[in-house]
Amino acid sequence: MTQNKNSIVVIASLAVFVEALDIAIINLTIPAIQQQFFVSNDKVQWLQTLYVLLYGGFLIIGGKLSDVKGPRVTFIAGAILFLLTSLSAGLSDTFLMLAISRAVQGLAAALIMPSALSIVTHTFVEERERSKAIGIFSSFAAVGSGSGLSIGGIISTYLGWHWVFLINVPILALVITLGWFYLADDSPKEKQPAPDLLSGLLLVAGLLMLSFGVHQLGDIRQQYPLIVVCATGVTVCMRILYLRLMRGSNPLIDLSVFKAPTTVIANGVFILLGAFFTGYLFIISLLLQKDLHFTSAKAGLLLVPFSILSAVVAKFMLPGIMKRLTTEQTGVLGMACMLTGGLALICAVFAGYSLPLMLLSAAFISGLGMTICFTSLSVLAVKNIPKQHYGLASSIGTTTYFLGAGVGLSILTLFMNKQAAEASVNILSLIVLSVYALVALLWLLIHNGKNNVGAKQASFKTSQSLPDVF
Repeated sequence: MTQNKNSIVVIASLAVFVEALDIAIINLTIPAIQQQFFVSNDKVQWLQTLYVLLYGGFLIIGGKLSDVKGPRVTFIAGAILFLLTSLSAGLSDTFLMLAISRAVQGLAAALIMPSALSIVTHTFVEERERSKAIGIFSSFAAVGSGSGLSIGGIISTYLGWHWVFLINVPILALVITLGWFYLADDSPKEKQPAPDLLSGLLLVAGLLMLSFGVHQLGDIRQQYPLIVVCATGVTVCMRILYLRLMRGSNPLIDLSVFKAPTTVIANGVFILLGAFFTGYLFIISLLLQKDLHFTSAKAGLLLVPFSILSAVVAKFMLPGIMKRLTTEQTGVLGMACMLTGGLALICAVFAGYSLPLMLLSAAFISGLGMTICFTSLSVLAVKNIPKQHYGLASSIGTTTYFLGAGVGLSILTLFMNKQAAEASVNILSLIVLSVYALVALLWLLIHNGKNNVGAKQASFKTSQSLPDVF
């Protein structure tokens, strides 16, 4: 790769590193934020819910904007917006200001991710160079996601929670400056229809109302009218969205990709995976800091080995596993690890907040399960669809993961005690967390069982049709 191309891949990778970092970095700062703003668990989770819902809801639009307006313009616009919202979040003096900043951060991330990938794929035309560049790009994203907890914990302990957001500012300022000078101008393109922004807004609005309505179920007697309004709003938004997807000349999502049962199952399990893993990160941060009284730095460092284990599994173990097992069987293995980790967490609380059991849960969830699940589901999502839809199917998979994360976290915190900010999680919320993994595991097992029955029936019919040569 030439020096200029090296600069381009570094620019794109730095931006996606910050975006991936911010998904996890906030978890170990939650107790400090609760202490400053006097908010309970069910309120503070909105900082993560808003981010992932707007990220997931606008991700496909971000990709289409990159195609229509050009990846350079979309990338720099997203980076500027992310910088401004990081600054706003870091300087927030009210919880409302912090929550709004966090929400718009999610929108900015939805512009950065697809445009950064587009820049890399368009810059490196030769297949070998492109594969190497995408590998570097993906590694930065993985490192950002994996190191978010530990970095967030260290920053929160020694600099304060504000710097979890402010640390983005100099990095993104560098990215914007380098991008302005090094990224090639977007080449003129044939006029394309604008992305269906209204459908994206309907999707996000419906999911936000769903999440908010779920929150009110704990006070259903007092909040019954508000719950009815939310349910009506969700129904209207989803109905209009469906009609636009079915009848629009340029729909946000081509629903034909869901004709393949494997794509439907993969996205359904992606929703549950997002709900489970995001909920787990939220809960483990509270358990380590509030119940075991670790500093956020120590809690983060305790979880570092499992990020390393995840990288080792992805590099050395997963290729061998996927050669020996089918995609569905690999997904079953990954989700079984997730369920085992969830049950270990329940046992840890019953055993008096046992640290070894908590670390065992982290090994199964962060170290093994997440890597195996995400990879196998990504493959399953595109398994039986035409190649021209691979990009769309992959984007939908990422979208459903984040949408599941947002709504799933809202459901999870509904089962937490509505206590003061000093309170931690309860057993019921841990059971709900494990139910996410159990439902996903059963879904994959049923699908795998149907596949095995179908294969045996096909084999039997083939053997019956063979001529009797004896």
